Amino acid sequence: MEINLSQCFIAVDDHDAALAFYRDVLGLEVRNDVGFEGMRWATVGSPAQPDVSIVLEPPLANPNASPADQQAMAELLAKGMLRGVIFSTDDVDATFERIRAAGGEVLQEPTDQPYGVRDCAFRDPAGNMLRFNQPRKQ
Repeated sequence: MEINLSQCFIAVDDHDAALAFYRDVLGLEVRNDVGFEGMRWATVGSPAQPDVSIVLEPPLANPNASPADQQAMAELLAKGMLRGVIFSTDDVDATFERIRAAGGEVLQEPTDQPYGVRDCAFRDPAGNMLRFNQPRKQ
């Protein structure tokens, strides 16, 4: 039996800003952009991984959520308390420079980590932390 990752989800509060970042800064392709019951979902992904998509969704993608729950999720997103994703790259330093030059909010410059990768971190426009890593050269 084979199990593969198909989709992961990132909460965003401004789909246009998120699409500009993920498409124009990171170079991901937009695969889908739909609305339903006043909400919007956009799907992006790497051209090198056609079977893996990132869904940019509202902070609480549930039309039956209470206003209090919607507010709580929006507040957590604004604080950067929701999880983002970790990307792999073949050149973390070049990736860092490209994202920084495009105005990405730097959280961590490229650093050699004790667990075997060199990585850096940014925030996306919604405040999610995104890490970019590559295996350390031996």
